[in-house]
Amino acid sequence: MDATRKYLNVNNATAAGYGPFLGCVTGPESGAMGIHYVNGALLNGELNADQPQALIYEPEGNRLRLVGVEYILDATTWLKSHPTPPVLEGQVFQLVAAPNRFNLPTFFELHVWAWRNNPLGAFVDWNTRVSCEHQGQ
Repeated sequence: MDATRKYLNVNNATAAGYGPFLGCVTGPESGAMGIHYVNGALLNGELNADQPQALIYEPEGNRLRLVGVEYILDATTWLKSHPTPPVLEGQVFQLVAAPNRFNLPTFFELHVWAWRNNPLGAFVDWNTRVSCEHQGQ
């Protein structure tokens, strides 16, 4: 949380190179992820706990509330110098194979719901307490 506290205000995120990617992500039964703000400069295959590649915001009318982060690592780059998937805080990253809905090459990812409690767990993809329903209201 300390590493991302400065991004509670989305204007600080955009000033640091983060930008919205694909709009608000919601699931039919699993809750939502929210709006991902991705920093392309951090998509370099390196894992740094203090620099997540994506910040996740929940829309609340015309405001955005920081609810979590996502670490995203290109699988080919990572596996060139590591024999196993990345691990952070004891959590093994998930492999998302190509082709995927993001139209990205195969990558590893890990969501961390640092700013919004998730009854399903702090490291799962979907959060039942996050919603896209209040976007723009």
